[in-house]
Amino acid sequence: MERDARHTLGIRVRTPFRGMLAVRDALLAELHEWLTGRGVEHGAAFFRLHVVDMAGVMDVEVGVTTPTAHGGDDRVGPGTLPAGRYASLTHVDHARRANRALVEWIAGTGLVPDRADTPEGDAFGCRYEMYLTDPRTERMKTKWRVRLDIRLRDG
Repeated sequence: MERDARHTLGIRVRTPFRGMLAVRDALLAELHEWLTGRGVEHGAAFFRLHVVDMAGVMDVEVGVTTPTAHGGDDRVGPGTLPAGRYASLTHVDHARRANRALVEWIAGTGLVPDRADTPEGDAFGCRYEMYLTDPRTERMKTKWRVRLDIRLRDG
């Protein structure tokens, strides 16, 4: 699926894989408080995986899409979900299985994800979970509708 570039605001951190989802949840709350305090119009929240190292430290970002570019501060920064071709899968619950299924589907079709092996881990051009259910209104994570997107290499 082709996706256009989208403006974002987010908080990017490095955190161990173990405990990463608790960090995500805390950052979501912090980001929404920041957005509300400034009256920033925004779309859905996302959890972006910049660098994946499940045995070490993950480079992740919690953010939201915005209709226009915004400035940030020393904690919340502007960014972009880049344009490109994406492999996508929407799921409810079973995030680990859904991620595995999407990665295996990409490999099985001969498509190539936009990623590189680095000393820090698997660096992705763009890989994220878009929360189609607002985490502020549905507390049970097992009920969230989530869309996984992994950008593919051109060609």
